[in-house]
Amino acid sequence: MDAATLAMPRRTVRSAAPEVAPPISNTRLAMLVLIAGEAMLFAGLIGMYLVFRLSAREWPPANLPRLPLAMTAANTLVLFASVLPLRRALRAVGRDDRPRLVRGVQQTALLGVLFLAVQGIEWTRLVRHGLTLGGSMYGATFYTLIGCHGAHVLAAVTWLVVVALLARRGAFQARRHAGLEMCAIYWYFVCALWVVLFPLVYLY
Repeated sequence: MDAATLAMPRRTVRSAAPEVAPPISNTRLAMLVLIAGEAMLFAGLIGMYLVFRLSAREWPPANLPRLPLAMTAANTLVLFASVLPLRRALRAVGRDDRPRLVRGVQQTALLGVLFLAVQGIEWTRLVRHGLTLGGSMYGATFYTLIGCHGAHVLAAVTWLVVVALLARRGAFQARRHAGLEMCAIYWYFVCALWVVLFPLVYLY
């Protein structure tokens, strides 16, 4: 080895910096943006309801039927109970337990369908007794606010059904279940909304 070779500077090889995971995933960020938008929508609807509620001399009007409190209270328990099997499904996917995962999601979807069915029976009875959407401001605000929540529950149930079908095909694993997690977050959101809407509309 000659002197010129020895005089050449040595090149240092730099190792690539490890990739740092973002503090929040893109899917979670998108879900938070969606929920924020939905929360603003319901805040506006609740504000509208309170404006008419507080400005009315009599609420509800004496000539209109009362809301079925006992039936709706029982239906509220159904909706809140639906959170339990969904939590079990999230724990099951962490263990790659597909049967319990599918069972948990299906049970949540069935309880959501039951909630909507009971609400449909309630609305049918109210309409027959004269509480309609266009008959009074009381009926208009009730069906708009509760109906908007019902539409969100229906969308969430549809999402749960899709997730259940994907889970049966093995689409979710312990390291890859973002779709299931986002669906669960949205279901928790619609249940949390009912915590506000039920006492506001049926008890206040």
